Amino acid sequence: MSRVQAIELVYLFCAVCFIVALKGLSSPRSARLGNIIGAVGMTVAVGATFATPGLHRIVLIIVALVVGTAVGVPAARAVKMTAVPQMVAAFNGVGGGAAALVSLAEFDRGHASFGTAAAVLFSTLIGAASFTGSAITFAKLQELMTGRPVVLPRQRDINVALGVTAVALIAWGLSDRSVTAAVLLTLVAGVMGVLFVLPVGGADVPVVISLLNSFTGLAVAATGAVLRTTLLIVAGTLVGASGTLLTRMMSQAMGRPLSNTLFGALTASASTAAAVDEGGDRSVRTGTVDDVAVLLAYAQRVVVVPGYGLAVAQAQHTIRELADLLESRGVEVIYGIHPVAGRMPGHMNVLLAEANVPYEQLREMDEVNPQLPQTDVVLVVGANDVVNPAARDSPGSPIYGMPILNVDEARAVVFLKRSMRPGFAGIDNALLYDPKTTMLFGDAKDTLTALVSAVKAA
Repeated sequence: MSRVQAIELVYLFCAVCFIVALKGLSSPRSARLGNIIGAVGMTVAVGATFATPGLHRIVLIIVALVVGTAVGVPAARAVKMTAVPQMVAAFNGVGGGAAALVSLAEFDRGHASFGTAAAVLFSTLIGAASFTGSAITFAKLQELMTGRPVVLPRQRDINVALGVTAVALIAWGLSDRSVTAAVLLTLVAGVMGVLFVLPVGGADVPVVISLLNSFTGLAVAATGAVLRTTLLIVAGTLVGASGTLLTRMMSQAMGRPLSNTLFGALTASASTAAAVDEGGDRSVRTGTVDDVAVLLAYAQRVVVVPGYGLAVAQAQHTIRELADLLESRGVEVIYGIHPVAGRMPGHMNVLLAEANVPYEQLREMDEVNPQLPQTDVVLVVGANDVVNPAARDSPGSPIYGMPILNVDEARAVVFLKRSMRPGFAGIDNALLYDPKTTMLFGDAKDTLTALVSAVKAA
């Protein structure tokens, strides 16, 4: 067996590791093992690459690995749970940009076949769009810019012009194998990525993260075709396919087609875009920690709805302590998990897993909703948009049509919020003014800690 054949066999092993890793990530129980298997596969793949015959600039490759490790490991270890979505967006964008640059570097080596030219142009188009789009997503999540949809004047016309330009550059690159055309296409794609994400806002951002992840995977697969590396093709295709399926599932969870999520702001009427504040001067009912503690302690069933505010307060361990305390008093406690709660898919699952919340207590929205009319208390901790009745009852709302947790059907609702500020979608929540809703204002962790003490004394 030649060295090349041996390397291909090793790459096959690594590809199997990636497939098994994806399977493991499909469940919270096996996610940690799936991550480990994926990391092992990638480590073996990198090591095998150094044995490739004719590999040049090994010192530069090692330097790049050292720099990447020095940046990536501390960043991953130090990142707060609230900032994980931003980190995912940033790392995903870097991957797309790297795929585009590698393809461009290979295209510059000389005369390319039609297939190679097509793969290069595809990789640069998708990779550059993923890079800049992920940068805008990062800025939105990090609140470096507004999270609301941003639509430029005549943006639809600009989008059409950019699309026509991209097609023309692709035709030029395919006909003349022009590196200039590929570079210009990269620049145009970068602008397209920015304009692609700017009109997306609020609760739709998790869908865009998933979609851009699939873009990066496709760009990597195309780069693998340019380099004639089977492993890159397999890995990129896996990421592209899984990202596409996740995007589709997220769109279904949002209750809207993907086209509406991505382009709804471009076609929204002025009246629809303005229908974001219905709160007016309505009053809310506030309660005390002692009152809520009695309500919880003597309930038969309590549903906890976690949201981004829980992650901000780092209160996952305290909510677990409160749930354990209620269960010791005979109260049934479950967690109602909305598919897009937080700022990325699975955000709440990861957060609660960190506090060792039993997996069987984590219930999907479709399983929880039928039980809510028989639920005594719903404890909403830091969530907003995913329980907003406007998604169900207000056709003029930007989130209309998004499936929600129907917590207003429960006998009582307790809302833990810092203030009356709207959620990430930027719209008012009529549930806050419902007579059956009790508000507890303050930091979620401090409030939950006080609730634990009050329940013990109840």
